Amino acid sequence: MNNIEKTEVLTIDEELIPKKKKKEKGKITLRTLPLLFIPFLGVLSIISAHSTKLIIIPINYAIYILLSLFIVLLFVSFIKFKKRKKQKLKIKTIIFRIFIIVYMAGCIIFVFLLYGPYDKFRTWFISTSMSTMSHQYLCKWFYSDEEISKVLNENYVIEINEETDLSLIDNEETNYKNDYDKQILTRDKNQPYKIIELKINGQKAYLAAIYDPSKVKVAVSKGVGTSGQYATKIAEDNNAILATNGGGYGNAPGDTTGGRPTGVTISNGKVITDNTYSSDAQSGGLIGMTKDNKLVLIKNATAKKALTQNVRDGVSWGPFLIVNGKKSFIKGNGGWGYAARTAIGQREDGIILLLVVDSNATRTKGASMIELTEIMYNYGAVNAANLDGGTSSVMVLPKNEALKYTSDCEKNYCYINDPIDSSLSHKTRGIPTAIIITK
Repeated sequence: MNNIEKTEVLTIDEELIPKKKKKEKGKITLRTLPLLFIPFLGVLSIISAHSTKLIIIPINYAIYILLSLFIVLLFVSFIKFKKRKKQKLKIKTIIFRIFIIVYMAGCIIFVFLLYGPYDKFRTWFISTSMSTMSHQYLCKWFYSDEEISKVLNENYVIEINEETDLSLIDNEETNYKNDYDKQILTRDKNQPYKIIELKINGQKAYLAAIYDPSKVKVAVSKGVGTSGQYATKIAEDNNAILATNGGGYGNAPGDTTGGRPTGVTISNGKVITDNTYSSDAQSGGLIGMTKDNKLVLIKNATAKKALTQNVRDGVSWGPFLIVNGKKSFIKGNGGWGYAARTAIGQREDGIILLLVVDSNATRTKGASMIELTEIMYNYGAVNAANLDGGTSSVMVLPKNEALKYTSDCEKNYCYINDPIDSSLSHKTRGIPTAIIITK
């Protein structure tokens, strides 16, 4: 009889154990879910108070508050407020707790960077995003139009409101005035160009001095207007000895390769595009080379106006950094943030300057408009302008010359800088226009 009773008790316990474990597992799940949802809802609530694009709430914010309270109460209801014996934590439990801590800390840091009192990140994020043609939606996801306008109104460029005075370019050799002149003018007379390696904000930069401005041309992709090509291919097709990316552009319908140039484009006297130029910063215009090999900067340019001013090659972008030896007024970071950059300028002795600046893997460094302007001014540019930047910023050389600057060169033409695309891969993108140096 005693043996029978003992067996019955054991049988009952064995039946109860699976149910108890299942019930306990359900409680653990209901306790942990709020740990994931409470921070997430908090982040969404804060973003929704600023964003007009990413999160649009048609109902009162009270729903978020009520939902958050419900989850908190649910969480509290499953917490046991009694002392537990010390138990050895399982590896899975330790990993999960670490994940929760990192997750919560990440949510807090994310919100703090976007909306906290430290506004340098906010200024960089808005100005950098808004200066691009394809990534403006990023800051519009997190900020209202009013917040974006406030930042841009504190960071802007006021260009010199003058026509380019081409008489300032005399194409005569000059003596050394400073160390910058010495770097440019010390060369082998048979050298068509010289590349000076620089560091800007810890990033590599390359300044090419082109000694014969008549060799500076604009080349376009084979599918210009509908599709772009890599700068290496454009350089190879035109037998260039050096090339950089050119003007701004957008994508034609159905195109993702950047085939539609912004504004006016002229190549070897032929009008390629005659679009109305516009940019969010409302700065810049046509950046052209005249038939007498002088760099001209034209506001509100049309193809007709450009041809009237003897432009043989030109692209459109900006802002204009230096006009007639006078630097543009730049407030804050200029409203363009920090990024990989390309710029062009001309000295009074006619030498053309082409500058390319790299960015870093997180795309938080590079050059601002202030730094571009200072470099061009220091190296003697009388006129200078910003070309397209970001992933487009490249300097291309034939393989035999490129190997002097990079070991990553397998094709006939290679990049000597290190472009980074939106996926943080070390590669560039297709473009419709390039500045090339011919033989």
